[in-house]
Amino acid sequence: MSGRPRTIVGTYGSIHVVQSGRRRFTAYTRYRDTDGRLRQVKATSTSHNNAVSELKTRLLTRPGYGRGGMLSLTSPFGDLVELWLADLALRELSEGTKKNYRDDVRVHVRPFFDNYTLGEITTGRVESFLKAERWMSYSRAKHSRTMLNLLFGFALRHDAMARNPVEGTSPLRKPKGSPEALTLDQIQRIRTAASLWRTGPAVKGPKPDDNVRDALEVLLGTGLRPGEALALRPVDIQDGREGMVAHVHGTVVYRQGSGTFRQDHPKTDASVRTISVPDFAAGVIRRRLKEMVPSQTQWTIFHNRTGCPISLHNFRRTFRELLVLADLADSGITPRWYRRTGATVIARGIGVDAAATHVGHTSTAITEAHYIEPGRTIDFGPALVLDRTLRPDAADDHDAA
Repeated sequence: MSGRPRTIVGTYGSIHVVQSGRRRFTAYTRYRDTDGRLRQVKATSTSHNNAVSELKTRLLTRPGYGRGGMLSLTSPFGDLVELWLADLALRELSEGTKKNYRDDVRVHVRPFFDNYTLGEITTGRVESFLKAERWMSYSRAKHSRTMLNLLFGFALRHDAMARNPVEGTSPLRKPKGSPEALTLDQIQRIRTAASLWRTGPAVKGPKPDDNVRDALEVLLGTGLRPGEALALRPVDIQDGREGMVAHVHGTVVYRQGSGTFRQDHPKTDASVRTISVPDFAAGVIRRRLKEMVPSQTQWTIFHNRTGCPISLHNFRRTFRELLVLADLADSGITPRWYRRTGATVIARGIGVDAAATHVGHTSTAITEAHYIEPGRTIDFGPALVLDRTLRPDAADDHDAA
């Protein structure tokens, strides 16, 4: 069946202009709305060109064009943010992740784009914003780019934009670097500092409870995240003839208004795991379990004097004091290095797959890129083969191609 092709939704046909007075021109066309129906749209002005221009403006800002009922190209960027935040609240993400998203949008993204409508946010403007963020830090630019992709992806799903303006921006160049693990010397110096921290006759106040000292040994022996280690409870530990295993089912988090508490699930689904505990870390856990009574099986093994979990803020603060005492304040070491150290040792001894499973990663690529320190040993085997085969005198062609 032949005939004129159907006008696509969101587009219009030919524009016609008629003079309806001495200085009065009316431009009109038929526009296919989002409900699929064709409707006539008109605009009147004092000249032919002005009437056409006014009509095109009305078509671009026409209610129903690309809106999906909530947003359009003329919507302020703030409207998109508010709708996205409402959707974020309903998503199955950890409260920590939601808070980070909200903070990144509020502090970094929204101030730059708040005075623009969605139709005014071009690839060039996004490029300018990301370059300014990259000048501050790679991490900040990466987070801001992620937030923009989430926001504009939401707009695309609601037909508010025809394309994501982040597409086409320059790729973010990650600064060169490689994961660093603790050396045996650094481990020992921190151990010594932990044993001496707040001891001696000159120290006033309560004696240290050794929570941080013992937690560091567990971190070193398990590769757990600090929050996961601090969330371990007696019911999460099994100690049998073949050794101790720990079931990772939670993490310690902080929420404004709620304080520090144990969350009943870790960071990701892959983080729910059961791992073996080496003897040096198992010894620490056994000693602490002996100090607890049966009614405290739901307490965290590392708890304060009121029985509440140790806060990550206090844990990191004490750790920084230990680094000062160990003369490692400028080393850049953080508790995360303990996790890298465990991953590096396992990867070199057993393999990357085992290391990824142990630390709770869904991909070995993450483990290799961010947690395993590159090997520093040199393999002299290739040089021996080359020398045996290619030396100028008494060469052995056994290895030759």
